[in-house]
Amino acid sequence: MRKIVYLLLGLTVFTSCSAHKKTISSRQARHNNQNIKKANSASIAAYTPLTSVQYISRYRAIAVQEMNLYGIPASITLAQGLFESGSGNGELARIANNHFGIKCTPDWTGPSYYKDDDNRNDRFRAYDKPEDSFRDHSLFLKRKNYTKLFSLDITDYRGWARGLKKAGYATNPDYPSILIGIIEKYNLNQYDSPADIQNQVDRKPDSLFTKRDPDSAAAPKDTTMQAVPVNKSYTVKQGDTLYNISKRFGLTVDDLRTLNNLAGNNIKIGQVLVVAK
Repeated sequence: MRKIVYLLLGLTVFTSCSAHKKTISSRQARHNNQNIKKANSASIAAYTPLTSVQYISRYRAIAVQEMNLYGIPASITLAQGLFESGSGNGELARIANNHFGIKCTPDWTGPSYYKDDDNRNDRFRAYDKPEDSFRDHSLFLKRKNYTKLFSLDITDYRGWARGLKKAGYATNPDYPSILIGIIEKYNLNQYDSPADIQNQVDRKPDSLFTKRDPDSAAAPKDTTMQAVPVNKSYTVKQGDTLYNISKRFGLTVDDLRTLNNLAGNNIKIGQVLVVAK
């Protein structure tokens, strides 16, 4: 049944990314997204919130497998997945199984999911299951503009993080430091070291942290987002959207609206937003 729904989605004008030259209406976007929700109803119903450590445990085997097949550091794949999907809890991951925020390109013929991002009703790729998103991420990085990354050592996660930003994967100027911070916090580079796949996958979540207070029983704060400023505020910069800012500080768009008494999604450069409850 799921495959039939996806086939119908692919044949419908408003679901094929390559068919769009103009922005679709919000009504069309909602109708399309309802079809995606029907197609993925089983996984949506089974969804349970994940911590970052749980996300790593669930997807590390896939990241290592993709590294062995395509040469992309598992640490980079996991860090991007953690950040872009909000540890699997973001709307795109929950509904569209999109863990890397990959948008539609002219050559994409699969289903799509519409969500406000840099523009209203931006078109994101939708997948049947998370594994498909990880595979498409690997294939996406095989595009010409990412070629130079594959000349780097597989353990050079810092070079990969900077190279992804330089190649245009993200517009956030802090993207490299965000990925590097995630990798070093959770010691994700342990999955990049030369070893057989089973040894890499068998490493326990307890070994994910590079630093831990031995006198404290509490786990380190579980977040992949940018640290909240001391004054709990953020000044809007060019290219910012409520969605991007919310991801950066571990909030939802509704949280940001409530904290700042905003009626809609419109913000302007120089506007100061409260980014902590």
